[in-house]
Amino acid sequence: MRSRILMLLGAAIFFMTFSTSAMASDLDSFKGEKGEIKIAGGTAHIPVMKEAARRIMTLSPDVQISIAGGGSGVGIKQAGEGLVDIGNSGKKPSEDEISRYGLHLFQWAIDGVAVIVNPANKVRALTQQQVADIYTGKISNWKDVGGVDKQINLYTRDEASGTREVFWNQALKKGEIAANANFSVSNGAMKAAISQDPFAIGYVSVGHIDESVAAVAFDGVIPSRETVKEGKYSIARGLYSCTKGAPAGLTKKFLEYLFTEEGQQIVVEQGFIAVK
Repeated sequence: MRSRILMLLGAAIFFMTFSTSAMASDLDSFKGEKGEIKIAGGTAHIPVMKEAARRIMTLSPDVQISIAGGGSGVGIKQAGEGLVDIGNSGKKPSEDEISRYGLHLFQWAIDGVAVIVNPANKVRALTQQQVADIYTGKISNWKDVGGVDKQINLYTRDEASGTREVFWNQALKKGEIAANANFSVSNGAMKAAISQDPFAIGYVSVGHIDESVAAVAFDGVIPSRETVKEGKYSIARGLYSCTKGAPAGLTKKFLEYLFTEEGQQIVVEQGFIAVK
């Protein structure tokens, strides 16, 4: 019996060692590394960036990774001006930006942008035309789309936001946004605002949807990772990381990690669609 227990313990230790080694293999290039990576830009990217950074810094404490938001425009500009090593963007930089800054682009995920309301709101489906009319102010009362007799409180993002650009292009068809719309500085801030306002409407990255808000079907399709992946949900985009010139050193290793099996699993765990 004692020898059997020892055999089982040995097998367990071997399995645990093998499993740990297998899980850590995608991070092996960071072993013994020292240095700093500065990241800023799109807020949809932050959950993936933070988890990747946590794993890297746990393995290699001498590597420091700082992550800031600011929106896609900030990510493109700061990367282009050399203020950060990696600039995140939820929109593809323009040809002018790519040329002017010498940007290299890395698309490591696909995301959807969902219309959201407060969970207390019973309106759970809108057409593209209704959404456009709500955002121009043509429709200003929830009763006109099947809800209660209350004013619709609009929430949007500023023009530096990649989430806004995708929503404006694909949901609003480049239509006007009413001047009385409230501005949110990030996906997280938008979600928090909608969760506290029973008469609000806004939009966030699909990866940010949780029980604090309610997703609204758009032209009959509920926004989810599955419907985006299948091409059924039409408000979708790539998530990009940009560097000024070809990445090198720790920056190159960080970006390469996002495309590994483990990195792409982080993408999926955070609610996005893997590209590999």
